Amino acid sequence: MLNKRVVITGLGAITPIGIGLDAYWQGLSTGKSGVARITHFDPTGYDTQIAAQVNDFDPNLYMDKKEARRLARFLQFGIAAGQLAVKDAKLSITPENAADIGVIVGSGIGGLGMLEEMAHVLREKGPSRISPFTVPYMITDMAAGMISINTGAKGPNLCVVTACASGTHSIGEAFKTIQRGAAKAMIAGGTEASITPLGVASFIAAGALSDRNDEPARASRPFDQGRNGFVMGEGAGILILEDLDFAKARGANILAEIVGYGASGDANHITAPAPGGEGAVRAIRAALKDANLQPAEIDYVNAHGTSTQLNDKFETMALKTVFGDHARRLAISSNKSMIGHLLGASGAVEAIATVLSIRHQVAPPTINQETPDPECDLDYVPNQARPMKIDTAISSSFGFGGHNAIIVVKKYA
Repeated sequence: MLNKRVVITGLGAITPIGIGLDAYWQGLSTGKSGVARITHFDPTGYDTQIAAQVNDFDPNLYMDKKEARRLARFLQFGIAAGQLAVKDAKLSITPENAADIGVIVGSGIGGLGMLEEMAHVLREKGPSRISPFTVPYMITDMAAGMISINTGAKGPNLCVVTACASGTHSIGEAFKTIQRGAAKAMIAGGTEASITPLGVASFIAAGALSDRNDEPARASRPFDQGRNGFVMGEGAGILILEDLDFAKARGANILAEIVGYGASGDANHITAPAPGGEGAVRAIRAALKDANLQPAEIDYVNAHGTSTQLNDKFETMALKTVFGDHARRLAISSNKSMIGHLLGASGAVEAIATVLSIRHQVAPPTINQETPDPECDLDYVPNQARPMKIDTAISSSFGFGGHNAIIVVKKYA
């Protein structure tokens, strides 16, 4: 029976504006931009030379140096965020409960840096010099595998790959796994590290990235008329979800409750969203139905808000379609204005932001809101965080291929 209540008890965040919850929330609530010139490689000659990098990450704090040296960066991020989340939840994984605790962690691209490095080795030094760890540390599912190995969680273990919706789908599927009784707790989220020469060049070729290289902090500007593409980001977000009874029995600190999940497919185009946000409309409505909520009961929307022409326009249209007159009473903001687009990790770090917004009763801003777009005319919490009553919120993610995912989060009561 799908009647189990599922709560959120722990959060772990590795982001371009801070590592850990305090630093991440401080950056979000003050409108800090994490966008700057790329330093992971020399971007000279690239049309886009900016990204939102995680610059102060030390993998040796989360794993031994030998392992850190050989692990792909997305795995380092995922393991670190997983450790932070388990610690935040004060969740003890023991031989007695390990089989009841699972992992669902997604990534859009996985170990792209590892692939590039080994392709270079193959070309320059030949096949005998390829690392035996290439396949294990390149494949996308290994984040879920490594988090399981690192924490001892032996329950259901999956990887979701739905491009930029991967993190939100992972959380939603973890929610359903607990709800149907297949696990008592889940470690769920997303991780990504694709700010590499091939990653950046590929998104440039797709015409997706902003080339506002001379003012990087102003480049990501969701819903603003001057937007001209998204800014790549990297990092990881992991949440601990638990069956309410399991959480209460161990005295867990409950941060929020997840009450709804909706998913849909556009069946439209490999990169462009469906006209009018039609697929997003169905996903939002499915999530509200799953949560047994009416549109007017939503206070805040953590938007996908990529800073691209089509997404922001169609996402706005979708919100108007679902919420009607209430759409103009919603507070809506895009964390991507500050942290860039973390691709497969974006939904997870934005879900964390949604939980923190409920905890602090503050809607983070959408920075760089300077010129209103007539087609994006809702309340995007421009430039300054807003203290407000937030009891119920949705977090939205939409991915290449037409993947749409929505979760509904409530203040726990």
